[in-house]
Amino acid sequence: MSHIYQPVMLIELLRQGGTAPINDIAKAILEHDQSQIEYYEKITRDMVGKVLRNHCIVSKDDKTFRLNNFDQLTSDQIKTLIAACQSRLAEYLDARGQNIWQHRKQSAGYISGTLRYDILKRAAFHCELCGISAELKALEVDHIIPRNHGGSDDPSNLQALCYSCNAMKRDRDDTDFRKIRESYSQRIPGCLFCAIAEGRIVIENKLAYAIHDAYPVTPLHSLIIPKRHVVDYFELSRPELNACDDLLRQLKQKIQEQEKSVIAFNIGMNVGEAAGQTIFHCHIHLIPRRQGDVANPKGGIRHMIPGKGLY
Repeated sequence: MSHIYQPVMLIELLRQGGTAPINDIAKAILEHDQSQIEYYEKITRDMVGKVLRNHCIVSKDDKTFRLNNFDQLTSDQIKTLIAACQSRLAEYLDARGQNIWQHRKQSAGYISGTLRYDILKRAAFHCELCGISAELKALEVDHIIPRNHGGSDDPSNLQALCYSCNAMKRDRDDTDFRKIRESYSQRIPGCLFCAIAEGRIVIENKLAYAIHDAYPVTPLHSLIIPKRHVVDYFELSRPELNACDDLLRQLKQKIQEQEKSVIAFNIGMNVGEAAGQTIFHCHIHLIPRRQGDVANPKGGIRHMIPGKGLY
């Protein structure tokens, strides 16, 4: 058993004599999903219940809602009101169809279980916005730039959000994602890193690429460079950070497979002229280290300022 899903499905099949429609099995699983209950508790409290309270139809006492003047209704009036609500509900569904549930769709298409797992693993199974653990709140895979604004299923455009942060992001984020998407094609004529020859590229993804440094500090010293012209690390978007991080991990593995003597790495970047930046297009150094390549490696990047490496 890897989750509650298997026993719940088996119970439903046993209850229905060995066969059950997939819809019934899905409903049975939903009954056990506390995260979904919490999601709709929030909807009830902050949206549905708030609207009905503002119209003085219901009132709220702590965690309980009460229909105002219910004790004055006869049984026939109750039946009439239920029928009226069901009629309006049917009319609304006929007019709007499944679009009313669009806010609950994680994407306009399918995201494989493997990709979903990779995104959650990359986030260490914590929400990348509020930091809550998957053990406390269910996590969803969210498109940073939504598909309907041109966002792709590339891992760099995906993030792990808890269901609360994902819902709030949809409700509140009015960013014009078209401008962000268009910015990824920004290149500056004459910039050394905006026009890298294809033959120099070691690996790449949608938003970044890696090359070997032209003046390596150690053999296989490499640079990870965002394709968009952006001055430094602090101007990178979340998808670009994801893309660069992905290449760092891939390149580390590639280097260690290529040369077994590599046992450590320095990762760093220069931000600003005072820090030694000479090419003002963000780039991240991945410097392989080998046993004995310097007499005393203690201090690492602290040696960038003489005398500060040894302590």
